[in-house]
Amino acid sequence: MTHLLLLIIYLSFISLGLPDALLGSAWPSIYPELNVPVSYAGIVSMIISLGTIVSSLNSDRLTLKLGTGKVTAISVLITAIALFGFSTSSSYWMLCLWAVPYGLGAGSVDASLNNYVALHYTSRHMSWLHCMWGVGASAGPYIMGYALTAGYGWHRGYRLIALLQILLTAVLFFSLSLWKNRPVLQNADGQEIPSQALSLPQIIAIPGVKEVLITFFGYCAVEQTAGLWASSYLVLHQGMTEETAAGYASLFFLGITAGRFLSGFLTMKLSDTQMIRLGLTIILIGLVIFFLPLQDKGSLFALLLTGLGCAPIYPCIIHSTPAHFGAGRSQAIIGVQMASAYVGSCVMPALFGLIANHISIALFPVYLIIILGLMAVMHERLVKICP
Repeated sequence: MTHLLLLIIYLSFISLGLPDALLGSAWPSIYPELNVPVSYAGIVSMIISLGTIVSSLNSDRLTLKLGTGKVTAISVLITAIALFGFSTSSSYWMLCLWAVPYGLGAGSVDASLNNYVALHYTSRHMSWLHCMWGVGASAGPYIMGYALTAGYGWHRGYRLIALLQILLTAVLFFSLSLWKNRPVLQNADGQEIPSQALSLPQIIAIPGVKEVLITFFGYCAVEQTAGLWASSYLVLHQGMTEETAAGYASLFFLGITAGRFLSGFLTMKLSDTQMIRLGLTIILIGLVIFFLPLQDKGSLFALLLTGLGCAPIYPCIIHSTPAHFGAGRSQAIIGVQMASAYVGSCVMPALFGLIANHISIALFPVYLIIILGLMAVMHERLVKICP
């Protein structure tokens, strides 16, 4: 039964990734049809992110009341309904409306599943599960591309993903009996302590939480900034063609996906802390290569190494949370970590956009190195506070 549940969780992580790149791949077809500016994709994306932050912050309360299995099943159902709503949208305001439940569903399932795996499975499964997210994120645009090239339109692309989510919802509801209950807290005398949701101020006050939140914020800032701006940096600063730059930039995501697969094996020998330190070091090496006079090939290796370095950090931070803060508090802290991650993803790429516009896009690797340094300092402080 344990292996069956693990298979279902793997499918859930693939499902979690499926819609994540849909808006970007479908938007060139959506905005002219709905007669809105191309920049309006950012508004839809921000609504989704805000919903995700809200549901992540409430994941502890929801999981306490319903359990991880029900939260996951209900969240995927909400996401499926939202995606079906996208497929029926005939105006821009409808996309914005359906973006609300999509964000709310995505945040809850992300936080709850990550905490469940951190509590009940080894670090290698956490790495491989996040590799499965990469598989889903890669498959989503492929499905949308198929719908567009076959002449079905972006509506049908969203509908196909919605149907896949509905099938997973049915599997999740049938699997509810397989999910384990939340660990019971006990005091020094072995007596059970009633579980209760922690407020945000209570979570922030826990020693080490501020450090892990800044570390997580920094990681997602590096990942999203690199993913969004690498291609533009290669075109505007290094003079590559747009086609070549797009191919090179994709190596960053290839590095993350392949790196998480490899990380699963490395975690059998290295601890979460060692994996995070290794990842930070590899990112630094990748970013330093940008400054070397190696021309195009240097950028290729720089992006690939940066992606490989990013690979273990996200899953290992999540997996180490129960060890640092205790199983009883991990859901609350992981929920806030998810919220911090989404804030980093929203704010920091946009901030670099302002820097690139008003100063120079050549500061791309410098910007990432500064964030990387902050991550390294905060992670070492976390390890010192919560060994």
